[in-house]
Amino acid sequence: MHRSILALFIILVCAASTYGQETQKRVRRPDLPGAFIIEFGFNRAQGSTPNNFEQGAWGSRTLNLYYAYPIRLWNSKFSYRPTFGLSLERYKLTNNYTLSKFPDGTGAYQLLPASGADLNFPGTDKSMFIMNYLEFMPAEIQFDTKPEDPSKSIHVSAGVRVGVLFDTHTKVNYTINNESVTSKDSQSHGVNSLRYALYSRLGIGSFSLFGYYNVTPIFQTDKGPDRTKMNTLTIGISLSGF
Repeated sequence: MHRSILALFIILVCAASTYGQETQKRVRRPDLPGAFIIEFGFNRAQGSTPNNFEQGAWGSRTLNLYYAYPIRLWNSKFSYRPTFGLSLERYKLTNNYTLSKFPDGTGAYQLLPASGADLNFPGTDKSMFIMNYLEFMPAEIQFDTKPEDPSKSIHVSAGVRVGVLFDTHTKVNYTINNESVTSKDSQSHGVNSLRYALYSRLGIGSFSLFGYYNVTPIFQTDKGPDRTKMNTLTIGISLSGF
C-alpha cells in the first residue's frame, strides 16, 4: 500500500509539472498556497512493550503524506500551520510472531509464532503489523528566520498531531513449494482508534528532520498482548514543496 500511494503521488506531481511546462506560454503558472509534505521515518516501541515484540529497524517505518497551509501571525516570523494527510505506519517483527485474538472471549490479543497460527503455512519469511491513519495537526506553530524566502529559511516547529485509525492489519509472508504466499488479517487487533502525538521539526528550506512521540498507547486498555501499554517514537526526514 505504501508503494501504490507513493507511486500515485509521484505520477500526479510529474503530470502537473508536464502540464505546466506545456501551457506556461499561454497562462501564468498558478501560485498554489501551502505546501505538500512527504515524510519518511523509522518507528521504535517505547515504554512497556509486550513479550516477543521484537521489531526490525529498517522494516519498522512510516510514510506520511501531508498538505500544510501556513498562516503568518501578525507579520512576525511565526506562523500557524494547520496540516492534514495520511500516516502509513508499519512494524516488522523479526522473530516472525503475529497478533492473534485470545481465545477467552475478552477481545484481547496475544503474540504467537506466525507458523503456529496457521498450520497450513509452516514456513514464515516475514511478519508485519500495519496501521494507517488520517492525520491532523490542529496546533502547529513554526518559526522562520526568513519568512519572506522559505527556500532559504531555517525553521523550527512544534505542535500536536491527532490520528484517526482507518485500517489495521497483520501481513505474513510464507514460502510454500518455492512459491511466495501472503496471508493478510484485517481487524481491530485491539488498537486505539484515536491517538495523540507531540511533534517537532527542524530544518532549512524544503528539508527537515522531524520526530514525534505518540502519547496515546497503540493498544486499548487490556486489549494488547500481555495487557501492556506501548507508546511509539518516530524519527525521520521531511521534504516539502512550496
